[in-house]
Amino acid sequence: MADRPAAGVVGTGFIAAVHVEALRRLDVDVLGVVGSTPDRAAEARLGNVYRSLDELLEDDRVDVVHVTTPNHLHYPQVKEVLAAGKHVVCEKPLALTAAESGELVDLAEAAGVVNCTNFMARFYPLAQHARSLVRAGALGEIWNVHGSYLQDWLLRPTDWNWRLEPERGGDLRAIGDIGSHWLDLVQFVTGRRIVEVFADLQTVLPVRRRPAGPVQTFAQSDAEGEDVVIATEDLGHVVLRFDGGACGAVVVSQVSAGRKNRLAFELDGADAALAWNSERPEELWLGSRDRPNEVLLRDPSLLQPAAREATTLPGGHSEGFAETFRELYKRVYRAVENGATPAEPEYPTFADGHWENVLGEAIGLSSRERRWIDVEVTP
Repeated sequence: MADRPAAGVVGTGFIAAVHVEALRRLDVDVLGVVGSTPDRAAEARLGNVYRSLDELLEDDRVDVVHVTTPNHLHYPQVKEVLAAGKHVVCEKPLALTAAESGELVDLAEAAGVVNCTNFMARFYPLAQHARSLVRAGALGEIWNVHGSYLQDWLLRPTDWNWRLEPERGGDLRAIGDIGSHWLDLVQFVTGRRIVEVFADLQTVLPVRRRPAGPVQTFAQSDAEGEDVVIATEDLGHVVLRFDGGACGAVVVSQVSAGRKNRLAFELDGADAALAWNSERPEELWLGSRDRPNEVLLRDPSLLQPAAREATTLPGGHSEGFAETFRELYKRVYRAVENGATPAEPEYPTFADGHWENVLGEAIGLSSRERRWIDVEVTP
């Protein structure tokens, strides 16, 4: 490996561009990208074009591969990357099933490579600060964890994306796509694992119009095309129980008008409460019974050390979505430079991606069978 690790990116869509931008801000050399076709990769204008994943993997200069393709491709492509002995960052979901993601955990461990599932929401500075407050006992015993993840980009019957197709996106859509971020983040902040779920998943738009051509994520489609019956959920309500006794609930929706990308959580403890949402990422609400409530504005000089390390701009200079990728990859590439996954990784690994698949399958089973499900602990 060269003095500084170099990267290759598989995929050319919206999120691939975010990966490339974050890597370049860290001065990581992005040696090239792979698209569904070389022409598609060239059109994306993200850098040098590899004609195939095989060609990328044959390039000895590439140390880390970022997999940003549609969900159904993650499992086979990550297996190829691991077989080539390269470090890997994979967008969530790690795979379409827990059986597949569990296999990838084992393969990554056997390969001895650094591995990461891209749960970047952990790296909002005020999410890091919230975690530090919980760990310091500032809220007292946590007994209530609640919130939502709301979007409106699939509100209309004419809205379309490959995530609507189970064979490409998976059997869960709203829960798998955005709900997994909420579930990962609240477990990270509270330090507690979800152990039971009770879910109600709904498809409020059972028929949609699929356009004749491809549609990029968050892009608008037109009314031309064919009607398609939809099998995945537009929204879900999930009641939760955490180890240690806390309870919780989350609403996940991709059909909530006016909500563009709002991940929100609130923690209620015996002594205090806090709340945060991603559409106002610079503000953390701190609630108290006996004194005025506070709103903490992100300012490195006021943050806990872990949060201070996840922010670079001074107070009043906004940081947001794109910066979370930078902060995540800063930690991943630190591990790559050290040559191994640390004993206590600072970033979400394949094990975290696998756990979200286990949770998702428990949520799907709960909704189908209309009952509480114990979340099985698997390797």
